[in-house]
Amino acid sequence: MGTEVTETPLTVDELLEKEDISPIEEVRLTVSTTDDVSQPVWTFRMWTLGLISCCAMSFVNQFFSYRREPLVITQISVQVASLPIGRFMAATLPTRKFRIPGFGSKEFSFNPGPFNMKEHVLISIFANAGSAFGSGSAYAVAIVTIIKVFYWRSIAFFTSWLLVITTQVLGYGWAGLMRKYVVEPAHMWWPNTLVQISLFRTLHEEEEEGERRISRIKFFLIVLAASFTWYIFPGYIFQTLQSISWVCWAFPHSVTAHQLGSGFSGLGFGSFSLDWSTVASFLGSPLITPFFAIVNIFVGYVALIYVVIPIAYWGLNVFNAKTFPIFSSYLFTSSGQVYDITSIVNDNFELNQEAYAQVGRVNLSSFFAITYGFGFAAIAATLTHVALFHGREIVKKFRASSEGREDIHTRLMRNYKDIPTWWFHIVLLGAIAASLALCIFLKKEVQLPWWGLLFAAALAFIFTLPISIITATTNQTPGLNIITEYLMGVILPGRPIANVCFKTYGYISMAQAVSFLNDFKLGHYMKIPPRSMFLVQLIGTVIAGTINVSVAWWLLSSVDQICHQSPSSNSPWTCPGDRVFFDASVIWGLVGPKRIFGSQGNYPALNWFFLAGLLGPSLVYLLHRIFPNQSWIPLINLPVLFGATASMPPATPINYNSWILVGTVFNYFLFRYRKKWWQRYNYILSAALDAGVAFMALLIHFAFGVRDVHMNWWGSNPIDTDHCLLASCPTAKGVVADGCPVF
Repeated sequence: MGTEVTETPLTVDELLEKEDISPIEEVRLTVSTTDDVSQPVWTFRMWTLGLISCCAMSFVNQFFSYRREPLVITQISVQVASLPIGRFMAATLPTRKFRIPGFGSKEFSFNPGPFNMKEHVLISIFANAGSAFGSGSAYAVAIVTIIKVFYWRSIAFFTSWLLVITTQVLGYGWAGLMRKYVVEPAHMWWPNTLVQISLFRTLHEEEEEGERRISRIKFFLIVLAASFTWYIFPGYIFQTLQSISWVCWAFPHSVTAHQLGSGFSGLGFGSFSLDWSTVASFLGSPLITPFFAIVNIFVGYVALIYVVIPIAYWGLNVFNAKTFPIFSSYLFTSSGQVYDITSIVNDNFELNQEAYAQVGRVNLSSFFAITYGFGFAAIAATLTHVALFHGREIVKKFRASSEGREDIHTRLMRNYKDIPTWWFHIVLLGAIAASLALCIFLKKEVQLPWWGLLFAAALAFIFTLPISIITATTNQTPGLNIITEYLMGVILPGRPIANVCFKTYGYISMAQAVSFLNDFKLGHYMKIPPRSMFLVQLIGTVIAGTINVSVAWWLLSSVDQICHQSPSSNSPWTCPGDRVFFDASVIWGLVGPKRIFGSQGNYPALNWFFLAGLLGPSLVYLLHRIFPNQSWIPLINLPVLFGATASMPPATPINYNSWILVGTVFNYFLFRYRKKWWQRYNYILSAALDAGVAFMALLIHFAFGVRDVHMNWWGSNPIDTDHCLLASCPTAKGVVADGCPVF
């Protein structure tokens, strides 16, 4: 009688290794494990639609960036819109093959076959470069803006262009160095890419025969037309629809009611908007944000705006809160007047210490000061939270990735020629060399010394890998911008442009690298040839940066009083983001952190927020260990709660109110009770709304804006759009402000 042999069951890890599949369940459920290497990617359709998308996105996003509600058109709009166009081109372009001199016997065709998903992905990558990877426009353009229209100094176009391009491309160089460690390994899974992959697969599913539902393409066109038509009202004819602040209307003579009810200048209690650009500005489209993220942002927003700020303003008068507007990103003197920054800048574009001593310390509204405190806490909390709650996971996955075991996706990518490392080395060295030339030969315009550039590059090099690992495994990206500002502000105070340039080269180039790596992982999952990804990203980045700075130069030169509109102009060109960027350059660069957050300033107490951020997650983690069965405890995400209002300023309560409301309706109620409709139309609706607003905004500008033709009636009041004029009034005794009662 033979001995019966039983096999020992394989562990999950052994099974995954044997089956050669991804160790991440979410990836296994979302990403296809097949590939068709015969699908063409470098097609006429891809280059045509990709270049047009990149150019259009960079133009429109830079155009919108100076407006009061700076809508950011993201790659999802192109992702949806390019599909029917690509299929139309596949159906109509000639299929005849031809040869090009110099390419031997290789044959080409304008139409190599059906429009495929790989072409679609590359078009979206082009578009993503056009939207500065979700940021709207290249970050360095803001440096040009504040020099020209806030400091009233000059900078050459070539200097501006070189500054923008080098800061963008430098991030590409860092990404190339880190790609091996955070793109190829299976455990570096980049959760954010799965949303894009799901949308690609949904869009490319064949329409079922006999369906009575409206097609996605027809739905897109209908919503596009409706959005285009509607935006003429909140965008021009009836601008009060941007912020319906009914509390102000009910109590037209009450300062407190206006402070509570104004969506633009107050706490936005009960205010809402019927303008999509207001809904989607600053925070992005709420239709593509998961509901759990909306809830976290809602909790953090309510805690700041409806708990902390009222107590600080009416209860404790923190930082002399009543001397200044309750909600403002402006800088003030101690008497509550707007600070004249140009009066403390000398001929060398540095701080005039004698003038500063005469004018006095820079003061912030309590809201602005507290948001800085929350920002300090968010940075510290992110580091502690990630270390405690995800530290072991990160270390485990990094060790697993370093073992070199390939999953199915990495193995399939071996079918394509990899990008030679020296390509990235050339890009990186070229960017550093051009940046050094900028800092040496054009130092008078950018202020940053050569050693400052090298220091910034060293910081970016040091932080890119750990930040990329954190993002790739937890979908959280710690924001280190305040750290770079703080460092340079201490090392080289009194030079505002040097500070923002240091931040851009140090932090923003690192953030760009993380965005590039995210796209590389998307290409990895979608089986896009790596060399195609390299060219599309690099070309798209250079084109987008060039268009960004060109459009900025055009608007800064052609729009009268851009960023400095008088109250009676009713112009949309208020530059809210650039105003905050300018304030940051003053706080961290011109005046310096020692005179703001140190012993020589009014706000040293805000440094305690760093400690609170460090200790907060430790307390949550300790509670989780003591009460492991309480599943709600680890859901307390302090980095998200502290960082929920990171967009404020320049975002205002009306943006948050409307964004949260719309996001809840679509991503909770419709997702839960009309899931098939949501799955079929939700992303398409978002893209169509974006596109309709963008087209009408451009039409309004060229039809009315360039001729300085404005509406002037109750619904489009040039002085007070939301009819809450008293919201900006100080309430301290004896403080005088235009149009405000004196208490």
